Amino acid sequence: MSTPATLLAESGCHINANCAFPAPGLNSFNFKPIFSIGSFDFTKPMLLAVICMLIVVGFFWAAFRKPKLVPGKLQLVGEIGYTFISRSIARDVIGKKGDKFVPFLTSIFFFVWIMNIMSIIPLAQFPVASRFAYPVALALLVWLTYMYLTFKTHGFKGGVKNLVWMEGLPKPLIPLIVFLEFLQNVITRPFTLAVRLWANMFAGHMLIVMFSVASWYLLTPSIMSAFAGGSFVLAIGMTAFEILIQFLQAYIFTLLTSLYISGALEEGH
Repeated sequence: MSTPATLLAESGCHINANCAFPAPGLNSFNFKPIFSIGSFDFTKPMLLAVICMLIVVGFFWAAFRKPKLVPGKLQLVGEIGYTFISRSIARDVIGKKGDKFVPFLTSIFFFVWIMNIMSIIPLAQFPVASRFAYPVALALLVWLTYMYLTFKTHGFKGGVKNLVWMEGLPKPLIPLIVFLEFLQNVITRPFTLAVRLWANMFAGHMLIVMFSVASWYLLTPSIMSAFAGGSFVLAIGMTAFEILIQFLQAYIFTLLTSLYISGALEEGH
């Protein structure tokens, strides 16, 4: 589970040690299997995803296992998180109908957030969502929920109308608008939902690794130490900024999910 910066430090590679700067790339997102079963490899991102799931499930189970009228500290924190999603996202976007979707939205928000936070946790130091498969799986779950609610609420004919139809269009524009609405609602939405989360986590992790590696690479008894210090400060600054981005991406992912649910429950255009 060594990070690129740790591996660089162990190798003793510096700017004046006759070794080129090991610029981080896709290798920073690939890990050797922890164990393998046949052709299946269990890797560090998989382990972190399982840990994140257990953290979310374990926390809310412990917080609400025996709820009290006067909540304890754990229950109070759980209630604050649950109320935040209920009031700031579900009620504001979906309305009263959103109450029954609060558990689903809360699970998504905290799961995505904890996966992102893993990038700043010692020993983990890797945002799970920077591997594209995980945002894709979550976006697929949201898309399936969106499709299910659309057709459950409106029936087959009404569901299709909700997805692609707009009232009052000039006849010559109908084929074009139907195609564009289909493209946006059925194909583009899950794709952009996954890419937005993945790209932010990928880029943030890459920048942190870049400045961390550069800090060690430039750390020599020379003027280059000043640049190493600057790179280290940037790494700290990027980490602090990344903490904000991690929360915002979880919030945006959950907010867009609620928007899709709201669109599925409402009448067509």
